[in-house]
Amino acid sequence: MCLAVPLKITEVRGKEATAESMGMHRTIRVDFIQDPKPGDFVIVHAGFAIERLPEQQAEEDLAAWAEVTDAVHV
Repeated sequence: MCLAVPLKITEVRGKEATAESMGMHRTIRVDFIQDPKPGDFVIVHAGFAIERLPEQQAEEDLAAWAEVTDAVHV
């Protein structure tokens, strides 16, 4: 099972991109995403973006992760 946090692409450089989520920035590969653009939300596994997410779904997923984080840090 894979638990993934949606990442938002902030910069694309060929088949590499920088993406961020919850204050974390990562360099990822975008080989499997057609025409990736800054602002796209993606799910990343093993350093590769494997799926683009609609913004609303990404925001809902991030809100759920925030709830989990808040519950753990109580």
